[in-house]
Amino acid sequence: MNQPSPPAQIIDGVALSQKLRSDVASRVQALKTRGITPGLAVVLVGENPASQVYVRNKVKACEDAGLFSVLEKYEATLTEAALLARIDALNNDPAIHGILVQLPVPAHINASHVIEAISPDKDVDGFHVASAGALMTGMPGFWPCTPYGCMKMLESIHYDLKGKHALVIGRSNIVGKPMALMLLQKHASVTICHSATTNLKALTLQADVIVAAVGKRNVLTADMVKPGAVVLDVGMNRNDAGKLCGDVDFEGVRQVAGYITPVPGGVGPMTITMLLVNTLEAAERINP
Repeated sequence: MNQPSPPAQIIDGVALSQKLRSDVASRVQALKTRGITPGLAVVLVGENPASQVYVRNKVKACEDAGLFSVLEKYEATLTEAALLARIDALNNDPAIHGILVQLPVPAHINASHVIEAISPDKDVDGFHVASAGALMTGMPGFWPCTPYGCMKMLESIHYDLKGKHALVIGRSNIVGKPMALMLLQKHASVTICHSATTNLKALTLQADVIVAAVGKRNVLTADMVKPGAVVLDVGMNRNDAGKLCGDVDFEGVRQVAGYITPVPGGVGPMTITMLLVNTLEAAERINP
C-alpha cells in the first residue's frame, strides 16, 4: 500500500526575513563607520487605513535595521503638482537614498506620474519604467520587493529553477510581470495565467513552481497542484471568519505540494525586508 506523502514543508518568511534583516543591519553599520546612513523617505497621501499600517511597518523596519527613515503624511486634498514638487526635492536630497510613495494615491493624482517622477536611482519600490526595463534586459536596477522576496524564498530552499516549469497566476506590474521575468532570468520556462486564461487547472498541473498573485481566495486548490510542486502564495485576503488568508487553499494544497508559503508569515514579511535591501543597495551604489 502506498504511504501518503508528508505535508509540504513550510517556507517561513518571518525566519528568513530576520536572517536577511540582520545582514542588512551589519551592512548598514559598515556604511555608518564611513559616515553614511542609508535613508528612506516614505510618502503617504490621504487616510487609507491599510496604507497607514503598511507605512508604519516600513518605517519601523527601517529604524530596527539602523536605517534613517522619514515619514511624510499629507492630506488627501494635496495636489498632484505639490506631490511632484516634493518628490523632486527628495530626489535632490543627499540624505535620502530611497523614495517610496505609498499606493494607492487619491483619485485626482495620476499614480504613473508619481512613479515616473521618482529618480530611478532612488526607486526602491522598483516600479519606475527604467527599473522595469532594467529587469527585462538583465541590467542592474531595483527589483520590485514582493517578487524579489519570492526569489529569496526559492533561494533559501536551494531550489534550482533551471529547466523547471514555473507558472505565475496574475499579471500585475507590481508582482505578476516582474515575477515572470525574474524566474526567466534563472532559466525557468515561464507561463503567465490571468483572468482570461481558460484552462488554468490543466496548466497548473504541469508546473513545478506556482506563484499565486491575484488577490482572490482559493484560486489554487489541491486538485490543481502537481505532487511535490513549490507553491508561493502572494495573496492577502480575508476568509468568512475575517482571518487573513492568501490565494491558495493552504490546508488542501499543503497535502500535495513539496513546499508552501503560509499567509500570514510567508511572502508578506519578505516584501518589507527587500525594501530595506533595496534602500541599503541604493546607498551602497553611490558610495562604493
